[in-house]
Amino acid sequence: MNKKILVVEDDVSFANILQGFLTQKQYVVEVAYSYKRAGELWARFDFDMVISDYRLPDGTGLEFMQFIRDKGARVPFIIMTAFHDIRTAVRSMKSGAYDYITKPVNPDELLMLIESGFKQQEQHGADANTAVKKESNNKIPFIKGESNLSKQLYEYIELVAPTNMSVIIQGESGTGKEYVARTIHANSARANKPFVAIDCGVLTNDLASSELFGYVKGAFTGALQNKKGQFEFANGGTLFLDEIGNLNYDVQVKLLRTLQEKVIQPMGANNTVKIDVRILVATNDDLLANVKANKFREDLYHRLNEFNIKTPPLRKRNVDLALFVNHFITQANHELNKQVEGVDQAVFDMFLAYDWPGNLRELKNVVKRAVLLTKGNYILPDVLPDEMLCEVNNNNFVTEVEPDTSVATDLKSAEKMLIEKTLKEVKYNKTKAAQLLNIDRKTLYNKMQKYDL
Repeated sequence: MNKKILVVEDDVSFANILQGFLTQKQYVVEVAYSYKRAGELWARFDFDMVISDYRLPDGTGLEFMQFIRDKGARVPFIIMTAFHDIRTAVRSMKSGAYDYITKPVNPDELLMLIESGFKQQEQHGADANTAVKKESNNKIPFIKGESNLSKQLYEYIELVAPTNMSVIIQGESGTGKEYVARTIHANSARANKPFVAIDCGVLTNDLASSELFGYVKGAFTGALQNKKGQFEFANGGTLFLDEIGNLNYDVQVKLLRTLQEKVIQPMGANNTVKIDVRILVATNDDLLANVKANKFREDLYHRLNEFNIKTPPLRKRNVDLALFVNHFITQANHELNKQVEGVDQAVFDMFLAYDWPGNLRELKNVVKRAVLLTKGNYILPDVLPDEMLCEVNNNNFVTEVEPDTSVATDLKSAEKMLIEKTLKEVKYNKTKAAQLLNIDRKTLYNKMQKYDL
């Protein structure tokens, strides 16, 4: 059966063009020109995905996403937004959007997002429609970086990882807080046990308790069988609570009791269940300020804050930019079956001049889009988002620079360094190295031969 998509867009001509394009790609598409009409269509049809403009005449796409989330729906939600609203897009992802795309929309980029959204659903089944992500126990790639901030970040990770201490990971959206949590778990004694990540930002108050602690049959209307909570699924391992500040007061009380007594009580149950779980939490809020404003429990804050790690924003890590760009190009090449070698000097200088409000997540998206659109070996300015060019130009940055491959040389050096470090970490086990680098063994062999490793 063809997938059904709801497009919410008040620009009638653009909405109709989008409908025609997606219909040609064998999707069933309904169009709403307002928040109200979107709600009416949602009540009538079962949609598999929503693509919504952020700015609507009677609301926002973010409000509509919250509307369907409150009804229990967890379908992939893609936000369309103008480039100058990139911070809004980042906030949308924090609130549970699958991804965002900037206008003017590139059809191939949108199609790629749609396909990857559905692919993720198929791979993860029901878990893709919840706030929960159960991850494999394999180590994940973590780019250490060469800047002082990056070195300090990884030094803290190495210090706290072997302990059982609770950690608050603070930083702006997109700075890699979840990667830090995964790396702590991967380098701990619990590495072979479950790592369970929960996005508290998309949990409604009613769902939070049942999702965290579970329930027994008959606990409430619709509880037809027992359900384990994520604490039980994470037993012996690590539970990562992203956007911890969004938990309501009652759930905070239950969480504090769980951490103190190392037991949980499923909803409707008379008995408690012992658990052994390490807690890592993340937030882009100032939790201490929230404590002072009575928005977060002080006792829970101090219980969680056994150790604190701050993830620095990308704009303060320019020394690492070439390494990050190279890593994301390698990932995009693998996913898109491309062979882009690097970026020219003009593009790299623009990257340095841009302030990256969406941090690493935004850089990854920009690079992936650029790789998709690049026809030659190097990314040129003409494949970057127009609004990004305008913003950089408004900051008196001149982009009319002759293409140069010097940055490509820097990126190759960074790639060689990354491959060499990874090989050393896994004691030259090429299968493990390829997994960590997110490339296949053949590609790894070719690169090792290329760099004489």
